[in-house]
Amino acid sequence: MLKVGFVGWRGMVGSVLLDRMRSEGDLDSLAVQFFSTSNPGGRAPHGGASAVLQDAREIDALARCEAVLSCQGGGYTSEVFAALRASGWNGYWIDAASTLRLREDAALVLDPINADQIQKRLDDGCRNFIGANCTVSLLLMAIGGLLREGLVEWVSTMTYQAVSGAGARKLTELGSQVGALGAATTDLQGGSAIEVEQAFTRVQTGAAFPVSEIGAPLACNVLPWIDRAMDSGQTREEWKASVEASKILGADPPVVIDGICARVDALRCHSQALCIKLARAVPLAEVRDLLSSGNAWVRLVDNSQEATLRQLTPAAVAGKLDIHIGRLRHLSMGPEYLGAFTVGDQLLWGAAEPLRRMLGFLRDARN
Repeated sequence: MLKVGFVGWRGMVGSVLLDRMRSEGDLDSLAVQFFSTSNPGGRAPHGGASAVLQDAREIDALARCEAVLSCQGGGYTSEVFAALRASGWNGYWIDAASTLRLREDAALVLDPINADQIQKRLDDGCRNFIGANCTVSLLLMAIGGLLREGLVEWVSTMTYQAVSGAGARKLTELGSQVGALGAATTDLQGGSAIEVEQAFTRVQTGAAFPVSEIGAPLACNVLPWIDRAMDSGQTREEWKASVEASKILGADPPVVIDGICARVDALRCHSQALCIKLARAVPLAEVRDLLSSGNAWVRLVDNSQEATLRQLTPAAVAGKLDIHIGRLRHLSMGPEYLGAFTVGDQLLWGAAEPLRRMLGFLRDARN
């Protein structure tokens, strides 16, 4: 069996990945060794009472694995990856962090979209396979059928990204913000709407409101800035869209994707409002057929109020592998302009699932 070292299995992405591996029986077909940066020598989450956590900074221990899968974050990758390679290790590095994504010797993995490229890179001797940006992966999963047919000239995407995409501590702080707002209105039962709004605003803008992790009030708010500034005026999160999508697709010239990324107070799942410039006018029925044939996880939602509110929301999609896309219509600019809205769980297809399936490629290659 393929011997895999798993690092970062207790974080949000890592715990979702471990749950998926358990539910799909992956742990029975792989020899998984669990590593820890904080508790080496502790009990591992799989393998029985005698299974012990290894030190995730011990290069010799990592080098005994044929593959290392890391959900530990970019800091860990920067600390360990180069040293592990310098030791002579020639195994497979699979990573959720962004650190290695744009290296020439790394492939981005999203196999419903680029399985052929993944297999080619494996055949060519590539040893670094990295998960792509979550919003980029979810976008490509949603519109893969149109991309496959060469129908997309450009995409303008406005993202509404859940707080869990920023990490566990920020999700916890959002809970504290919600609690503080709730406490502000406990004495206003039966009060007017304006009194409730004013009470919320006083607390939300007050010095005691918890913002040390997020940096600003997020509860009952929208923050249209994610990641650091780029010289182009984009944030780095916005810049990633075209760059990483083009690498996933092997597109030359690059596919044009741009827009504004915002953090919202959804707990889980990223949403995106899309304006797609098509290469030609395509009847809506054909658009729907192409989208639904893009991959096995796309779910079309009727452009009706009832279906949209029931199926096209983060709460409706959380914990599911399905990628929902709806609000499909030709925009008033012309029949070659398509409007759409899509929602997907960024902890699944946006992060954990491509890594899990990359292990499947390696396992199958072994067999």
